[in-house]
Amino acid sequence: MAETRKASGIRTSAAYDATSEAPGPTEIRSQIVRAELLKAGVWLGLALAIGLCIILIQPILLIFAAIVLASMLDGGTRLLGRVLPVARGWRLLIICLALLAFLAWTILFAGSQIVAQAAALQGVVMGQVERIAGWASDHGMGSFQLDTRTIADNIAGTVGRVTAAVGTVLGALTSLVMIVVLGIFIAIEPRLYERGVAWMLPMNARENFYITTARMGFTLRRLMAGRLLGMFVEGIGTWLACLAVGIPMAALLGLLTGLLAFIPNIGAILSGVLLVLVGFSAGTDTGLWAIGIYLVVQTVDGYLIVPMVAKKTVDLAPALVLGAQILFGALLGLMGLFLADPIVAMIKVALEREAERNAGAAEGKAAAS
Repeated sequence: MAETRKASGIRTSAAYDATSEAPGPTEIRSQIVRAELLKAGVWLGLALAIGLCIILIQPILLIFAAIVLASMLDGGTRLLGRVLPVARGWRLLIICLALLAFLAWTILFAGSQIVAQAAALQGVVMGQVERIAGWASDHGMGSFQLDTRTIADNIAGTVGRVTAAVGTVLGALTSLVMIVVLGIFIAIEPRLYERGVAWMLPMNARENFYITTARMGFTLRRLMAGRLLGMFVEGIGTWLACLAVGIPMAALLGLLTGLLAFIPNIGAILSGVLLVLVGFSAGTDTGLWAIGIYLVVQTVDGYLIVPMVAKKTVDLAPALVLGAQILFGALLGLMGLFLADPIVAMIKVALEREAERNAGAAEGKAAAS
């Protein structure tokens, strides 16, 4: 009897072990169901990633702006290294101190003049706009009721609401400080952050990542160098030319022209409108001089500086850049408008690298066959 119970116990234990090792009712045995669930997980993860990017679009833009600033600092550091054989950290410090000294000089020596001119610029522009509106009304083109608030509200409505926090003075200063600090940290040792991102990628994707980021860095440095050169030429040229012909607020117009030159196409239009309005406020002859100055400055930038830089960087079609500016400006606000050109350039470099990889893979398959 004991042996029977013992044998029964052995069978029961064996049956229990077999049952515990057998597939449970919740285990998915169908390969079709498992494949579909995997696809659903991928799509769900992609949807969550897109939603997260939409929610965090402003910090993402601030980080990208810091990368753009870091590329400019890195480019200046590399350029200085050709004439000054010192450690990279010292060269970066020299670049940062030079920029700080330039800003201090601008504030101390030209700050009071620019502030005074800025106070008068609004009245001059609004007076010219009212004259244009009156001329249009006299010629049967309708009645226009324009004021500063109406124009500001219309502009704010066209550049999107995503970066509304940057619209306040405090928000703009805070964002600027974060961009500068983060850009300096990235420029100190960019390879450190590049290796950190590559570490999170699969081993077989790291080589392509390094090649792509190297090309992006080269393109961004050249693009920003050309942009800074254009800003300098347009700003200084406009300032000196306005002083020579007697256009009012020459220092402010030069500063605004230089800053707006960072935005291709749209920046040139805005600076030209301001220049012409201020020019005609001092008389017809001065207004004609303003038109001539605008055409000369834009011709030099468009036919000398831009082609020279485009030969060594990614050549972007003007319509493509303008379309991206309209799209990013409407979706992402002022930050998107300022960063549209670098974003498009980086996307183009990534697509060109992917096309190069696909072509290489196709040639390898053809050679193997």
